Formats: sequence, C-alpha cells, structure tokens
Amino acid sequence: MASMFPTKSSDAVMAPSRDRGGGYWRDLDWILIIAALGASLMGSVLVWSASRADLASESDPQSYLKRHLINLGVALVLGIIASRINYRWLRAYTPVVYIASMVLLLVPFVPGLGVTIAGARAWIDVPLGLTIQPSEFAKVSVILMMAALLSERRDREDEPSAQDVLLALLVAAIPTAIILVQNDTGTVLILAAVSLSIIAVAGVRTRWLVGLIGGAVLGVLAAIQFGLLQEYQVDRLTSFINPDEDVSASAYNANQARIAIGGGGLDGYGLFEGPQTQGNFVPVNESDFVFTVAGEELGFIGSTLLLLLLAVILWRAIWIAWKADDLYGRLVATGVAAWLAFQMFENVGMTLGIMPITGIPLPFVSAGGTSMMATWIALGLLQTVRLHSLAVLRSQV
Repeated sequence: MASMFPTKSSDAVMAPSRDRGGGYWRDLDWILIIAALGASLMGSVLVWSASRADLASESDPQSYLKRHLINLGVALVLGIIASRINYRWLRAYTPVVYIASMVLLLVPFVPGLGVTIAGARAWIDVPLGLTIQPSEFAKVSVILMMAALLSERRDREDEPSAQDVLLALLVAAIPTAIILVQNDTGTVLILAAVSLSIIAVAGVRTRWLVGLIGGAVLGVLAAIQFGLLQEYQVDRLTSFINPDEDVSASAYNANQARIAIGGGGLDGYGLFEGPQTQGNFVPVNESDFVFTVAGEELGFIGSTLLLLLLAVILWRAIWIAWKADDLYGRLVATGVAAWLAFQMFENVGMTLGIMPITGIPLPFVSAGGTSMMATWIALGLLQTVRLHSLAVLRSQV
C-alpha cells in the first residue's frame, strides 16, 4: 500500500494557503457555520428549558445551562482548530490520532476512572465532576483512518484493493468491538453507517456492500438469538416493535415523548410552559429526548425550524464531499455527513416512534460536552476539506 505521508513535490498542493488577505475567513463555508451555530444556540435554549424543572430546588437553577454554554464554547474553539489543520499533516498523522483514540477508548474499563451511565460503561470520570465519552472522538478517528486507507491507489487501479478494504474494515471493527463491550449500541450503529457509506463512496465492488449489509443483519439476529444483548437493549427493541403491548420503561419513555410532541400543536405551549417537559414526564429530555422539548414548547413551527437548520448542515456536508478535490477529502466529508445524518434521523425518529430508542444525542443540539465537541470537530474537518479544494482550484487557474 502506498505511503500515507505525502512527498515534498505535493506539499504545495496539499497545504492550502490560508491567511493571505484574510483568505481563511473568506473561504469558510459560512452557510454551514451559521446553520450549526443556529442549531447549537437553539439547542441551548431547549436544554435550559429541560433542565429548569430538575434544578428548581438547587442553589443555582441555571448551572446546567452554564455548563452547556461552556461546553459549546470549548467545542467552537476545537472546531476552529480542526479547520486550520494543515491538510497534508492531517492525513500524515491520522494513524497517530487513531491509535490515541483507541487507547482512550479503553480507559473506561480502568477501575476508578470508568463510569457506567444508563447501562453503558462508556464514560471517563474527570475532575470538577465532569465526564467524557471517548467513543465520540472514536467516530472522528475511524473516519480519518478509513479515508486514508481507502484513498490510496496503486498504479492503474480504479478501486480500492481487497487488502485496503479489509484493513479499513479492521479499522472500524476494533472500536466497534470495544464499544459493544461497553454496551453502547447507539454508537455501534453510527459507526456501521459511517463505515458502509465510506466504503460505498470509495468505489468498491457491489459484492462488498451486499456482503457487509447481509453480515450486519445476520449479526443483529445472532445477538438477539443468543442473548448477547442486555435486557434494557432488548426492551428498547421490543418497545419499538410493539409499543402498545410493552410495559417496560423504554415503552413508557417512547409514549411520553410522542405525547409531548403531539401536544405541542402548531406553535407549542411556549418556552418553559410544556406540561410534559416541566413535569419531568419525559426522561433525559435535555439530551436523548431534547427534540420533545422543541415539539412541545415550540410546536410544529419551532421543531420544523430546527429540522431545517439540521438539513442545511447535511446539505453543506454533502456539497463539500461532492466538490472535494481528492478522494481522501471526499471520503472524510462523506463519513462526517453519514455520521450526522444517521444520528439526526435516529434521534428524532426515536422520539416520533419510527426508530428504536438507542440513547444517542441530537448533534449540535443535545446536552453533552463530548458529543458537542466531537460534532464541531467534525464540522472543522469539513471546512478543512473545503479550504483545500479551493486552494487546489486556485492553483490550477
């Protein structure tokens, strides 16, 4: 396989010119940035409303909002840093990023450091009472590593070799296996969607895609048949298939979510006035079920506005992938687009009853520092791909 470290002859093309005459700021995709900022700020208001009732008796009822805004501020800084990474060095040091991410992914298993939340041992306890979820950063590293492997070409090759495809699958399989042990099925599904999308866009033969889809279906059936899923995971699937007959907590959560969204009507009850939201009937509605707050308090109009902002983000991600100058950039942007698209659809879908409950946040909207940071880093990578494509285009004029 060809080296992932570019030669000196390609440095001029691989390193986009950024700061000449403010070119960096001018060339950013501002439509993408404005949509993401709009979704994040709207999410902050929804998180504020969802957390007010829970913290009404606390000394600082706004503490959750303050922490969320701090997380958003850190995420914005990380997004800017990611967007300014030299394209050549991003690709060259991808293996280092991947290895570091895999090591971090194992830390939750260390006694005294790992924290179990909602049945998943996927968090690390850090000072100041905070936690981080390494699997969020693993999404970024898997995208970068798979893109680096599948964008390599030998002479006269029009598609990745079988060896490159197998290596890319191994790159995705390692964190997937670790996250499965952590009982975080939501992230596993996201990684599966990302991996399949990157492989498809890389130009592999159809038999690879058919085999991967078939293998995934058989894997899910085997996990259910042999009791490899936790009881709460089975309850979530059961509540999705038979919501009216299931009496588990998952069915209750799903039913309360639909009641909240349906009760909002056209324009909602008004901010801080939702009976389901303020009555704590919908659990974790500051994160997993945050869309119920939009549906109940802002109604169809407000929730549609939020969905439009998320749709713009996906549109720009796909557009950047389409316009990417090289296969590496196209695969990175494709991976990010697939990640955000699946996670958005799954999160909103589970509140509407059209998808099973998996416990994953709504990108750019839900509370959760690690998720917010990872999604803004992903947005920064989209900007890096865009900046490189524009630099190459100008060099050819």
